[in-house]
Amino acid sequence: MTYRAPVSDIRFLLDHVVGYDQVAATERFAEADADVAAAILTEAGKLCDEVMAPLQRNGDLEPARLENGVVRTSPGFAEGWAAIAEGGWVGMSGDQDYGGMGLPMTLAAAVNDMMSGACLSLQLAPLMTQGQIEALEHHASDALKELYLPKLISGEWTGTMNLTEPQAGSDVGALASKAEPNGDGTYAITGQKIFISWGDNDFTGNVCHLVLARLPDGVPGTKGISLFLVPKYLPDEAGNPGKANSLKVVSLEHKLGLHGSPTCVMQYDGATGWLVGPEHGGMAAMFTMMNNARLGVGCQGIGAAEGAYQHALAFALERKQGKTAGAETGTIIEHADVRRMVMTMKAEIFTARAIALACAVAIDMGNASDDAEWKSRAALLTPIAKAFGTDIGNEVSQMGLQVHGGMGVIEETGAAQYARDVRVTAIYEGTNGIQAMDLVARKMMDGGDAAMRLIDEMQAQAEKARATLPELAEPVWDATETLRETTEWLVEQSDMTDRFAGAVPYLRGFARVLGGHYHLAAAMAAPDSPRAALARFYIARLLPEHGGQLAHVRAGAEGLFALGVDDLAA
Repeated sequence: MTYRAPVSDIRFLLDHVVGYDQVAATERFAEADADVAAAILTEAGKLCDEVMAPLQRNGDLEPARLENGVVRTSPGFAEGWAAIAEGGWVGMSGDQDYGGMGLPMTLAAAVNDMMSGACLSLQLAPLMTQGQIEALEHHASDALKELYLPKLISGEWTGTMNLTEPQAGSDVGALASKAEPNGDGTYAITGQKIFISWGDNDFTGNVCHLVLARLPDGVPGTKGISLFLVPKYLPDEAGNPGKANSLKVVSLEHKLGLHGSPTCVMQYDGATGWLVGPEHGGMAAMFTMMNNARLGVGCQGIGAAEGAYQHALAFALERKQGKTAGAETGTIIEHADVRRMVMTMKAEIFTARAIALACAVAIDMGNASDDAEWKSRAALLTPIAKAFGTDIGNEVSQMGLQVHGGMGVIEETGAAQYARDVRVTAIYEGTNGIQAMDLVARKMMDGGDAAMRLIDEMQAQAEKARATLPELAEPVWDATETLRETTEWLVEQSDMTDRFAGAVPYLRGFARVLGGHYHLAAAMAAPDSPRAALARFYIARLLPEHGGQLAHVRAGAEGLFALGVDDLAA
Protein backbone atom coordinates (compact mmCIF):
# COMPACT_ATOMS: atom_id res chain seq x y z
CA MET A 1 0.00 0.00 0.00
CA THR A 2 1.01 3.66 -0.27
CA TYR A 3 1.78 5.56 2.93
CA ARG A 4 -0.04 8.86 3.39
CA ALA A 5 1.49 11.35 5.80
CA PRO A 6 -1.14 12.31 8.44
CA VAL A 7 -0.92 16.04 7.73
CA SER A 8 -4.59 16.77 8.46
CA ASP A 9 -4.49 14.95 11.82
CA ILE A 10 -1.40 16.86 12.91
CA ARG A 11 -2.85 20.19 11.78
CA PHE A 12 -6.01 19.52 13.78
CA LEU A 13 -3.98 18.78 16.89
CA LEU A 14 -1.90 21.93 16.47
CA ASP A 15 -4.92 24.13 15.79
CA HIS A 16 -7.41 22.74 18.30
CA VAL A 17 -5.82 20.52 20.94
CA VAL A 18 -2.23 21.22 22.02
CA GLY A 19 -2.15 25.01 21.90
CA TYR A 20 0.31 25.68 19.09
CA ASP A 21 -1.15 29.19 18.81
CA GLN A 22 0.72 30.04 22.03
CA VAL A 23 4.01 29.18 20.33
CA ALA A 24 3.20 31.28 17.26
CA ALA A 25 2.28 34.19 19.55
CA THR A 26 5.79 34.40 20.99
CA GLU A 27 8.32 36.84 19.61
CA ARG A 28 10.81 34.07 18.90
CA PHE A 29 8.45 32.02 16.74
CA ALA A 30 6.15 34.76 15.43
CA GLU A 31 6.94 33.90 11.81
CA ALA A 32 5.88 30.28 12.28
CA ASP A 33 2.16 31.01 12.36
CA ALA A 34 -0.60 28.56 11.44
CA ASP A 35 -0.31 29.24 7.71
CA VAL A 36 3.45 28.71 7.71
CA ALA A 37 3.05 25.58 9.81
CA ALA A 38 0.48 24.23 7.36
CA ALA A 39 2.78 24.89 4.39
CA ILE A 40 5.72 23.20 6.12
CA LEU A 41 3.69 20.13 7.06
CA THR A 42 2.30 19.84 3.54
CA GLU A 43 5.76 19.94 1.95
CA ALA A 44 7.16 17.50 4.48
CA GLY A 45 4.21 15.23 3.79
CA LYS A 46 5.06 15.18 0.09
CA LEU A 47 8.64 14.21 0.88
CA CYS A 48 7.43 11.40 3.10
CA ASP A 49 4.88 10.09 0.62
CA GLU A 50 6.89 10.41 -2.57
CA VAL A 51 10.52 9.93 -1.52
CA MET A 52 10.80 8.14 1.82
CA ALA A 53 7.87 5.69 1.84
CA PRO A 54 9.08 3.90 -1.34
CA LEU A 55 12.34 3.15 0.52
CA GLN A 56 10.65 1.38 3.45
CA ARG A 57 10.91 -2.14 2.03
CA ASN A 58 14.34 -1.55 0.46
CA GLY A 59 15.91 -1.05 3.88
CA ASP A 60 14.40 -4.30 5.16
CA LEU A 61 15.08 -6.51 2.16
CA GLU A 62 18.51 -5.10 1.26
CA PRO A 63 20.08 -4.10 4.59
CA ALA A 64 23.08 -1.89 5.19
CA ARG A 65 26.27 -3.95 5.09
CA LEU A 66 29.95 -3.61 5.95
CA GLU A 67 32.35 -4.29 3.08
CA ASN A 68 36.09 -4.07 3.73
CA GLY A 69 35.53 -1.55 6.51
CA VAL A 70 33.11 0.57 4.45
CA VAL A 71 29.40 0.81 5.24
CA ARG A 72 27.19 0.38 2.18
CA THR A 73 23.67 1.68 2.67
CA SER A 74 20.42 0.31 1.29
CA PRO A 75 19.38 1.12 -2.30
CA GLY A 76 17.86 4.57 -2.59
CA PHE A 77 18.90 5.74 0.87
CA ALA A 78 21.57 8.08 -0.52
CA GLU A 79 19.00 9.76 -2.71
CA GLY A 80 16.53 9.84 0.17
CA TRP A 81 19.09 11.53 2.42
CA ALA A 82 19.89 14.04 -0.31
CA ALA A 83 16.22 14.98 -0.57
CA ILE A 84 15.95 15.38 3.21
CA ALA A 85 19.09 17.52 3.33
CA GLU A 86 18.28 19.67 0.30
CA GLY A 87 14.83 20.41 1.71
CA GLY A 88 16.39 21.79 4.89
CA TRP A 89 14.65 19.20 7.06
CA VAL A 90 17.76 18.25 9.05
CA GLY A 91 18.18 21.78 10.42
CA MET A 92 14.51 22.66 10.89
CA SER A 93 14.95 23.83 14.47
CA GLY A 94 18.64 24.70 14.11
CA ASP A 95 20.09 28.14 14.83
CA GLN A 96 19.56 30.50 11.90
CA ASP A 97 23.05 31.93 12.43
CA TYR A 98 24.44 28.61 11.22
CA GLY A 99 21.98 27.95 8.41
CA GLY A 100 19.08 26.46 10.33
CA MET A 101 15.43 27.42 9.90
CA GLY A 102 14.96 28.32 13.57
CA LEU A 103 11.52 26.70 13.56
CA PRO A 104 9.71 25.48 16.68
CA MET A 105 10.46 22.03 18.03
CA THR A 106 6.74 21.34 17.63
CA LEU A 107 7.03 21.39 13.85
CA ALA A 108 10.25 19.38 13.91
CA ALA A 109 8.53 16.74 16.07
CA ALA A 110 5.58 16.59 13.68
CA VAL A 111 7.87 16.13 10.69
CA ASN A 112 9.86 13.42 12.50
CA ASP A 113 6.59 11.64 13.22
CA MET A 114 5.64 11.64 9.54
CA MET A 115 9.11 10.60 8.39
CA SER A 116 9.09 7.72 10.87
CA GLY A 117 5.86 6.40 9.43
CA ALA A 118 7.32 6.60 5.93
CA CYS A 119 10.72 4.98 6.56
CA LEU A 120 11.92 4.62 10.13
CA SER A 121 15.35 3.24 9.20
CA LEU A 122 16.26 6.34 7.20
CA GLN A 123 14.59 8.78 9.61
CA LEU A 124 17.02 7.75 12.32
CA ALA A 125 19.83 9.54 10.47
CA PRO A 126 18.39 13.07 10.65
CA LEU A 127 17.14 12.43 14.20
CA MET A 128 20.67 11.62 15.43
CA THR A 129 22.07 14.64 13.64
CA GLN A 130 19.41 16.96 15.06
CA GLY A 131 20.27 15.84 18.57
CA GLN A 132 23.94 16.55 17.99
CA ILE A 133 23.12 19.98 16.57
CA GLU A 134 21.25 20.92 19.73
CA ALA A 135 24.03 19.61 21.99
CA LEU A 136 26.66 21.63 20.12
CA GLU A 137 24.49 24.76 20.10
CA HIS A 138 24.25 24.62 23.90
CA HIS A 139 27.67 23.35 24.93
CA ALA A 140 30.35 23.60 22.21
CA SER A 141 32.94 26.35 21.83
CA ASP A 142 32.36 29.03 19.22
CA ALA A 143 35.12 27.54 17.07
CA LEU A 144 33.45 24.11 17.03
CA LYS A 145 30.06 25.66 16.34
CA GLU A 146 31.36 27.65 13.39
CA LEU A 147 33.04 24.63 11.84
CA TYR A 148 30.54 21.86 12.48
CA LEU A 149 27.05 23.35 12.77
CA PRO A 150 26.68 24.65 9.19
CA LYS A 151 27.70 21.27 7.77
CA LEU A 152 25.50 19.29 10.14
CA ILE A 153 22.52 21.57 9.57
CA SER A 154 22.90 21.39 5.79
CA GLY A 155 23.14 17.60 5.88
CA GLU A 156 26.59 17.67 4.32
CA TRP A 157 27.81 15.86 7.46
CA THR A 158 25.91 13.62 9.88
CA GLY A 159 26.11 13.22 13.65
CA THR A 160 25.91 10.36 16.15
CA MET A 161 25.92 9.85 19.90
CA ASN A 162 28.25 7.28 21.52
CA LEU A 163 27.22 6.30 25.05
CA THR A 164 26.88 2.56 25.39
CA GLU A 165 29.72 0.12 25.92
CA PRO A 166 29.63 -3.68 26.15
CA GLN A 167 29.95 -3.62 29.96
CA ALA A 168 28.00 -0.37 30.49
CA GLY A 169 24.45 -0.25 29.19
CA SER A 170 22.07 1.97 31.11
CA ASP A 171 24.79 2.38 33.76
CA VAL A 172 26.68 4.95 31.72
CA GLY A 173 28.96 5.74 34.64
CA ALA A 174 30.59 2.31 34.24
CA LEU A 175 32.14 3.24 30.89
CA ALA A 176 35.80 2.45 30.27
CA SER A 177 36.61 4.77 27.33
CA LYS A 178 39.53 7.09 28.06
CA ALA A 179 40.59 10.54 26.90
CA GLU A 180 44.21 11.70 27.17
CA PRO A 181 45.18 15.35 26.60
CA ASN A 182 47.42 15.79 23.54
CA GLY A 183 48.81 19.09 24.80
CA ASP A 184 47.45 21.08 21.86
CA GLY A 185 43.83 21.46 22.94
CA THR A 186 42.81 18.10 21.48
CA TYR A 187 42.43 14.72 23.17
CA ALA A 188 43.23 11.13 22.26
CA ILE A 189 40.08 9.02 22.63
CA THR A 190 40.39 5.27 23.15
CA GLY A 191 37.62 2.76 23.71
CA GLN A 192 34.81 0.77 22.14
CA LYS A 193 31.16 1.82 21.81
CA ILE A 194 28.22 -0.35 20.77
CA PHE A 195 24.70 0.26 19.40
CA ILE A 196 25.75 3.40 17.49
CA SER A 197 22.86 4.25 15.15
CA TRP A 198 24.06 5.44 11.76
CA GLY A 199 27.67 5.18 12.94
CA ASP A 200 28.75 5.41 9.32
CA ASN A 201 27.33 5.86 5.83
CA ASP A 202 28.42 6.17 2.22
CA PHE A 203 26.55 9.35 1.29
CA THR A 204 27.89 12.21 3.44
CA GLY A 205 31.32 13.81 3.57
CA ASN A 206 31.92 13.21 7.26
CA VAL A 207 30.41 11.47 10.28
CA CYS A 208 30.78 13.36 13.56
CA HIS A 209 30.65 11.34 16.76
CA LEU A 210 29.84 12.71 20.20
CA VAL A 211 31.72 10.33 22.50
CA LEU A 212 31.59 10.00 26.28
CA ALA A 213 35.00 9.22 27.83
CA ARG A 214 36.88 9.73 31.08
CA LEU A 215 39.87 12.05 31.52
CA PRO A 216 42.82 10.83 33.63
CA ASP A 217 41.59 12.83 36.62
CA GLY A 218 37.95 11.92 36.13
CA VAL A 219 36.35 10.42 39.23
CA PRO A 220 34.43 7.11 38.99
CA GLY A 221 30.79 7.26 37.95
CA THR A 222 28.92 9.78 35.87
CA LYS A 223 30.50 12.82 37.56
CA GLY A 224 33.87 11.99 36.02
CA ILE A 225 32.69 11.74 32.42
CA SER A 226 33.49 14.26 29.67
CA LEU A 227 32.10 14.66 26.16
CA PHE A 228 34.18 14.85 22.99
CA LEU A 229 33.49 15.55 19.33
CA VAL A 230 35.37 12.96 17.28
CA PRO A 231 34.98 13.19 13.47
CA LYS A 232 35.56 10.35 11.04
CA TYR A 233 37.80 12.67 9.01
CA LEU A 234 39.83 15.46 10.58
CA PRO A 235 38.87 18.81 9.04
CA ASP A 236 41.70 20.58 7.22
CA GLU A 237 42.47 24.31 7.43
CA ALA A 238 39.62 25.06 5.04
CA GLY A 239 37.17 23.04 7.12
CA ASN A 240 36.92 20.21 4.61
CA PRO A 241 37.34 16.52 5.48
CA GLY A 242 41.06 15.76 5.61
CA LYS A 243 42.92 12.67 6.79
CA ALA A 244 41.11 9.76 8.39
CA ASN A 245 40.86 9.76 12.17
CA SER A 246 41.95 6.75 14.24
CA LEU A 247 38.52 5.17 14.46
CA LYS A 248 36.70 2.42 12.60
CA VAL A 249 33.49 0.45 12.33
CA VAL A 250 34.26 -2.99 13.76
CA SER A 251 30.97 -4.58 12.77
CA LEU A 252 27.29 -3.96 12.19
CA GLU A 253 24.79 -5.35 14.68
CA HIS A 254 22.46 -8.07 13.37
CA LYS A 255 19.14 -6.68 14.56
CA LEU A 256 15.53 -7.71 14.82
CA GLY A 257 14.52 -4.78 12.63
CA LEU A 258 15.68 -1.43 11.28
CA HIS A 259 17.88 -3.31 8.84
CA GLY A 260 18.37 -0.24 6.69
CA SER A 261 19.95 1.65 9.58
CA PRO A 262 23.58 0.64 10.15
CA THR A 263 23.99 0.14 13.90
CA CYS A 264 27.72 0.02 14.48
CA VAL A 265 30.29 -1.24 16.93
CA MET A 266 32.78 1.64 16.95
CA GLN A 267 36.44 1.37 17.92
CA TYR A 268 38.50 4.44 18.87
CA ASP A 269 42.28 3.99 19.02
CA GLY A 270 43.74 7.29 20.17
CA ALA A 271 41.34 9.14 17.88
CA THR A 272 41.60 12.92 17.90
CA GLY A 273 38.69 14.63 19.62
CA TRP A 274 37.69 18.06 20.93
CA LEU A 275 36.11 18.70 24.32
CA VAL A 276 32.45 19.74 24.27
CA GLY A 277 31.46 21.58 27.43
CA PRO A 278 33.60 21.65 30.56
CA GLU A 279 35.86 18.84 31.75
CA HIS A 280 33.83 16.22 33.65
CA GLY A 281 30.64 17.89 32.42
CA GLY A 282 29.86 15.33 29.76
CA MET A 283 26.60 14.05 31.13
CA ALA A 284 25.00 17.50 31.25
CA ALA A 285 25.96 18.06 27.62
CA MET A 286 24.90 14.60 26.52
CA PHE A 287 21.55 14.94 28.28
CA THR A 288 20.78 17.88 26.00
CA MET A 289 21.10 15.51 23.08
CA MET A 290 19.33 12.67 24.86
CA ASN A 291 16.31 14.77 25.85
CA ASN A 292 16.00 15.91 22.25
CA ALA A 293 16.25 12.30 21.18
CA ARG A 294 13.72 11.08 23.76
CA LEU A 295 10.96 13.19 22.28
CA GLY A 296 12.18 12.20 18.83
CA VAL A 297 12.07 8.51 19.71
CA GLY A 298 8.55 8.91 21.06
CA CYS A 299 7.63 10.37 17.68
CA GLN A 300 9.30 7.41 16.00
CA GLY A 301 6.99 5.09 17.88
CA ILE A 302 3.98 7.15 16.86
CA GLY A 303 5.09 7.28 13.23
CA ALA A 304 5.60 3.52 13.11
CA ALA A 305 2.17 3.06 14.67
CA GLU A 306 0.69 5.27 11.95
CA GLY A 307 2.36 3.21 9.23
CA ALA A 308 1.19 -0.05 10.80
CA TYR A 309 -2.35 1.31 11.17
CA GLN A 310 -2.57 2.43 7.56
CA HIS A 311 -1.18 -0.92 6.42
CA ALA A 312 -3.68 -2.88 8.51
CA LEU A 313 -6.62 -0.68 7.53
CA ALA A 314 -5.89 -1.15 3.83
CA PHE A 315 -5.80 -4.91 4.34
CA ALA A 316 -9.05 -4.90 6.33
CA LEU A 317 -10.78 -2.94 3.57
CA GLU A 318 -9.77 -5.51 0.97
CA ARG A 319 -9.83 -8.86 2.78
CA LYS A 320 -13.08 -10.83 2.48
CA GLN A 321 -13.58 -13.43 5.20
CA GLY A 322 -16.76 -14.71 6.82
CA LYS A 323 -20.15 -13.03 6.91
CA THR A 324 -21.44 -10.06 8.83
CA ALA A 325 -24.92 -8.64 9.18
CA GLY A 326 -25.53 -5.35 7.40
CA ALA A 327 -22.05 -5.26 5.91
CA GLU A 328 -21.17 -2.19 3.84
CA THR A 329 -18.12 -3.60 2.13
CA GLY A 330 -18.21 -7.35 2.58
CA THR A 331 -14.69 -7.22 3.99
CA ILE A 332 -13.32 -7.95 7.46
CA ILE A 333 -13.58 -4.28 8.47
CA GLU A 334 -17.25 -5.09 9.16
CA HIS A 335 -16.42 -7.68 11.84
CA ALA A 336 -16.89 -6.22 15.31
CA ASP A 337 -13.54 -7.40 16.64
CA VAL A 338 -11.61 -6.14 13.62
CA ARG A 339 -13.42 -2.81 13.95
CA ARG A 340 -12.48 -2.78 17.66
CA MET A 341 -8.81 -3.24 16.80
CA VAL A 342 -8.80 -0.60 14.07
CA MET A 343 -10.62 1.92 16.26
CA THR A 344 -8.23 1.20 19.14
CA MET A 345 -5.23 1.75 16.88
CA LYS A 346 -6.58 5.08 15.67
CA ALA A 347 -7.52 6.29 19.15
CA GLU A 348 -4.17 5.31 20.62
CA ILE A 349 -2.21 7.06 17.87
CA PHE A 350 -4.21 10.24 18.48
CA THR A 351 -3.42 10.08 22.20
CA ALA A 352 0.29 9.42 21.79
CA ARG A 353 0.63 12.10 19.10
CA ALA A 354 -1.19 14.67 21.24
CA ILE A 355 1.10 13.96 24.22
CA ALA A 356 4.23 14.30 22.06
CA LEU A 357 3.10 17.53 20.43
CA ALA A 358 2.02 18.97 23.78
CA CYS A 359 5.49 18.15 25.08
CA ALA A 360 7.03 19.90 22.08
CA VAL A 361 4.83 22.96 22.64
CA ALA A 362 6.04 23.10 26.25
CA ILE A 363 9.66 22.90 25.08
CA ASP A 364 9.09 25.75 22.62
CA MET A 365 7.31 27.88 25.20
CA GLY A 366 10.11 27.28 27.70
CA ASN A 367 12.72 28.28 25.12
CA ALA A 368 10.78 31.30 23.91
CA SER A 369 9.77 32.67 27.31
CA ASP A 370 12.33 31.17 29.70
CA ASP A 371 9.34 30.52 31.95
CA ALA A 372 10.10 27.99 34.70
CA GLU A 373 6.61 26.49 34.63
CA TRP A 374 6.81 25.75 30.91
CA LYS A 375 10.22 24.16 31.41
CA SER A 376 8.78 22.02 34.21
CA ARG A 377 5.88 21.01 31.96
CA ALA A 378 8.31 19.95 29.23
CA ALA A 379 10.40 17.97 31.72
CA LEU A 380 7.30 16.23 33.07
CA LEU A 381 5.95 15.28 29.65
CA THR A 382 9.21 14.12 28.09
CA PRO A 383 9.36 10.66 29.74
CA ILE A 384 5.63 10.18 29.13
CA ALA A 385 5.96 11.14 25.47
CA LYS A 386 8.91 8.81 24.97
CA ALA A 387 7.57 5.79 26.84
CA PHE A 388 3.92 5.97 25.83
CA GLY A 389 4.74 6.85 22.22
CA THR A 390 7.00 3.83 21.84
CA ASP A 391 4.70 1.52 23.81
CA ILE A 392 1.89 2.46 21.44
CA GLY A 393 4.20 1.91 18.48
CA ASN A 394 4.76 -1.64 19.68
CA GLU A 395 1.15 -2.33 20.61
CA VAL A 396 -0.36 -0.90 17.45
CA SER A 397 2.10 -2.71 15.20
CA GLN A 398 1.28 -5.98 16.96
CA MET A 399 -2.43 -5.25 16.57
CA GLY A 400 -1.76 -4.63 12.90
CA LEU A 401 -0.39 -8.16 12.63
CA GLN A 402 -3.53 -9.46 14.29
CA VAL A 403 -5.75 -7.64 11.80
CA HIS A 404 -3.82 -9.37 9.02
CA GLY A 405 -4.39 -12.76 10.64
CA GLY A 406 -2.09 -15.44 9.25
CA MET A 407 -0.91 -13.08 6.53
CA GLY A 408 0.57 -10.83 9.20
CA VAL A 409 3.46 -13.19 9.84
CA ILE A 410 4.18 -13.64 6.13
CA GLU A 411 7.01 -11.22 5.45
CA GLU A 412 5.87 -10.43 1.92
CA THR A 413 2.88 -8.50 3.24
CA GLY A 414 5.18 -5.99 4.96
CA ALA A 415 3.10 -5.93 8.15
CA ALA A 416 5.73 -7.62 10.32
CA GLN A 417 8.37 -5.04 9.42
CA TYR A 418 6.59 -2.36 11.45
CA ALA A 419 6.61 -4.59 14.54
CA ARG A 420 10.28 -5.52 14.09
CA ASP A 421 11.44 -1.98 13.31
CA VAL A 422 9.66 -0.27 16.20
CA ARG A 423 10.53 -2.80 18.90
CA VAL A 424 13.84 -1.22 19.88
CA THR A 425 12.34 2.23 20.40
CA ALA A 426 11.03 1.12 23.80
CA ILE A 427 14.62 0.31 24.75
CA TYR A 428 16.91 3.00 23.44
CA GLU A 429 17.40 6.52 24.80
CA GLY A 430 16.63 5.01 28.20
CA THR A 431 14.30 2.03 28.48
CA ASN A 432 10.68 2.81 29.17
CA GLY A 433 11.13 1.52 32.71
CA ILE A 434 13.88 4.08 33.22
CA GLN A 435 11.61 6.78 31.79
CA ALA A 436 8.95 5.83 34.33
CA MET A 437 11.47 5.84 37.19
CA ASP A 438 12.58 9.30 36.08
CA LEU A 439 8.94 10.44 36.14
CA VAL A 440 8.23 9.26 39.69
CA ALA A 441 11.60 10.34 41.09
CA ARG A 442 13.40 13.28 39.49
CA LYS A 443 10.26 14.78 37.96
CA MET A 444 8.51 14.64 41.36
CA MET A 445 11.30 16.44 43.25
CA ASP A 446 9.06 19.51 43.16
CA GLY A 447 6.57 17.68 45.37
CA GLY A 448 4.39 16.99 42.35
CA ASP A 449 3.72 20.67 41.59
CA ALA A 450 4.21 20.38 37.83
CA ALA A 451 1.97 17.33 37.69
CA MET A 452 -0.70 19.05 39.77
CA ARG A 453 -0.72 22.12 37.52
CA LEU A 454 -1.37 19.86 34.54
CA ILE A 455 -4.08 17.98 36.42
CA ASP A 456 -5.70 21.32 37.34
CA GLU A 457 -5.82 22.23 33.64
CA MET A 458 -7.36 18.89 32.73
CA GLN A 459 -10.03 19.26 35.38
CA ALA A 460 -10.79 22.84 34.34
CA GLN A 461 -11.39 21.71 30.76
CA ALA A 462 -13.61 18.87 31.94
CA GLU A 463 -15.61 21.34 34.05
CA LYS A 464 -16.08 23.54 31.00
CA ALA A 465 -17.17 20.59 28.85
CA ARG A 466 -19.86 19.51 31.31
CA ALA A 467 -22.27 22.04 29.82
CA THR A 468 -22.15 20.60 26.29
CA LEU A 469 -20.62 17.12 26.50
CA PRO A 470 -21.49 15.83 29.99
CA GLU A 471 -21.27 12.16 29.00
CA LEU A 472 -17.62 12.69 28.03
CA ALA A 473 -16.67 15.33 30.57
CA GLU A 474 -17.76 13.41 33.68
CA PRO A 475 -15.54 10.32 33.22
CA VAL A 476 -12.60 12.50 32.27
CA TRP A 477 -13.05 14.63 35.40
CA ASP A 478 -13.28 11.49 37.54
CA ALA A 479 -10.11 10.09 35.97
CA THR A 480 -8.19 13.28 36.65
CA GLU A 481 -9.28 13.16 40.27
CA THR A 482 -8.01 9.59 40.60
CA LEU A 483 -4.73 10.71 39.06
CA ARG A 484 -4.54 13.59 41.54
CA GLU A 485 -5.07 11.29 44.52
CA THR A 486 -2.51 8.81 43.24
CA THR A 487 0.05 11.56 42.63
CA GLU A 488 -0.48 12.83 46.17
CA TRP A 489 0.10 9.29 47.49
CA LEU A 490 3.18 8.90 45.33
CA VAL A 491 4.98 12.04 46.48
CA GLU A 492 4.35 11.05 50.11
CA GLN A 493 6.42 7.88 49.67
CA SER A 494 9.95 8.35 50.98
CA ASP A 495 10.99 4.78 50.13
CA MET A 496 11.95 4.92 46.43
CA THR A 497 11.26 1.20 46.07
CA ASP A 498 7.58 1.94 46.68
CA ARG A 499 7.67 4.58 43.96
CA PHE A 500 9.62 2.45 41.50
CA ALA A 501 7.35 -0.56 42.04
CA GLY A 502 4.50 1.37 40.45
CA ALA A 503 6.48 3.64 38.13
CA VAL A 504 5.47 2.03 34.85
CA PRO A 505 1.76 1.77 35.80
CA TYR A 506 1.87 5.40 36.95
CA LEU A 507 3.27 6.61 33.64
CA ARG A 508 0.74 4.51 31.76
CA GLY A 509 -2.13 5.72 33.92
CA PHE A 510 -1.02 9.32 33.51
CA ALA A 511 -0.93 8.86 29.72
CA ARG A 512 -4.39 7.28 29.79
CA VAL A 513 -5.83 10.31 31.57
CA LEU A 514 -4.01 12.71 29.24
CA GLY A 515 -5.60 10.78 26.38
CA GLY A 516 -9.05 11.43 27.81
CA HIS A 517 -8.17 15.11 28.16
CA TYR A 518 -6.97 15.48 24.57
CA HIS A 519 -9.80 13.44 23.07
CA LEU A 520 -12.25 15.61 25.02
CA ALA A 521 -10.59 18.71 23.57
CA ALA A 522 -11.05 17.27 20.08
CA ALA A 523 -14.72 16.57 20.72
CA MET A 524 -15.23 20.10 22.03
CA ALA A 525 -13.61 21.55 18.91
CA ALA A 526 -15.60 19.37 16.50
CA PRO A 527 -18.63 18.02 18.40
CA ASP A 528 -20.46 16.53 15.41
CA SER A 529 -17.47 15.07 13.62
CA PRO A 530 -15.71 11.69 13.41
CA ARG A 531 -13.20 13.08 15.90
CA ALA A 532 -15.94 13.30 18.52
CA ALA A 533 -16.98 9.73 17.73
CA LEU A 534 -13.38 8.62 18.24
CA ALA A 535 -13.32 10.51 21.55
CA ARG A 536 -16.43 8.64 22.70
CA PHE A 537 -14.77 5.34 21.82
CA TYR A 538 -11.61 6.23 23.76
CA ILE A 539 -13.35 7.63 26.82
CA ALA A 540 -15.82 4.75 27.09
CA ARG A 541 -13.49 1.85 26.30
CA LEU A 542 -9.84 2.80 26.89
CA LEU A 543 -9.85 5.53 29.53
CA PRO A 544 -11.25 3.16 32.23
CA GLU A 545 -7.92 1.30 32.14
CA HIS A 546 -6.44 4.14 34.19
CA GLY A 547 -8.19 2.81 37.29
CA GLY A 548 -6.31 -0.48 37.28
CA GLN A 549 -3.01 1.17 36.47
CA LEU A 550 -3.27 3.71 39.29
CA ALA A 551 -4.46 1.07 41.77
CA HIS A 552 -1.27 -0.83 40.94
CA VAL A 553 0.72 2.29 41.82
CA ARG A 554 -0.86 2.62 45.27
CA ALA A 555 0.00 -1.00 46.08
CA GLY A 556 3.62 0.09 46.42
CA ALA A 557 6.29 -2.59 46.71
CA GLU A 558 4.27 -4.82 49.04
CA GLY A 559 4.35 -8.37 47.74
CA LEU A 560 6.65 -7.51 44.84
CA PHE A 561 9.56 -9.38 46.40
CA ALA A 562 7.44 -12.04 48.11
CA LEU A 563 8.96 -14.71 45.90
CA GLY A 564 12.66 -15.26 46.37
CA VAL A 565 15.04 -15.95 43.54
CA ASP A 566 14.77 -19.70 44.15
CA ASP A 567 10.97 -19.45 44.14
CA LEU A 568 11.04 -17.68 40.79
CA ALA A 569 13.27 -20.37 39.33
CA ALA A 570 11.21 -23.25 40.73
